[in-house]
Amino acid sequence: MSKKAVVLVSGGLDSTTVLAMAISQGYDCYTLSFDYGQRHRSELEAASRVSQLMNVSQHKVVKLDLGTIGGSALTDVSIDIPEHETVGIPVTYVPARNTVFLSIALGWAEVLSADTIFLGVNAVDYSGYPDCRPEYIASFEAMGNLATRAAVEGNRLSIKAPLIDLTKGQIIKEGLALGVDYSDTVSCYQASIQGLACAKCDSCRLRIQGFIEAGIKDPTRYQNNA
Repeated sequence: MSKKAVVLVSGGLDSTTVLAMAISQGYDCYTLSFDYGQRHRSELEAASRVSQLMNVSQHKVVKLDLGTIGGSALTDVSIDIPEHETVGIPVTYVPARNTVFLSIALGWAEVLSADTIFLGVNAVDYSGYPDCRPEYIASFEAMGNLATRAAVEGNRLSIKAPLIDLTKGQIIKEGLALGVDYSDTVSCYQASIQGLACAKCDSCRLRIQGFIEAGIKDPTRYQNNA
């Protein structure tokens, strides 16, 4: 009987790499994405495309509306996406996003009798997001093992963030070694309807630098041939 894992996928570079890692480790993968009121749907389309190409057992999209509480440039169109490096926690931070996402992943994992959740958070290129730190992941795992019937009955949950200590260049090299086609992914905070990247936002800048670091030609599709 194969081991099951829930894998959070956004359609971006990091989560796609994590999915490839989970598959390579022999997990039967169930991918989970969120339609949470983000600026564009192209990342959801990328998440669905990647899940299909990588032959996961099931891909689920959960609809939320974090835009109702606002507080982030990703969910509130009145807040501009910064196109230059900022100091401190950037306005693209979505309040409690990973906590909400992991809570739903925790529930689905229990329903599936999956003992592992994978996600692509990164503490090296994490843009200052507090819910991408190792101590946060460890704390959520501890909470999850207090909160579920499965854990109480002895089926403990593990949350794996294999990219946590890697640079973007290292992540890209890991993914390429596993056959990931990064042209299928969308990382941009303000991608076009067609999934074309802006080349200016934090996410794009980190991604561009990652391909330079890895010494690999960037396959990203950019707006205006940027």
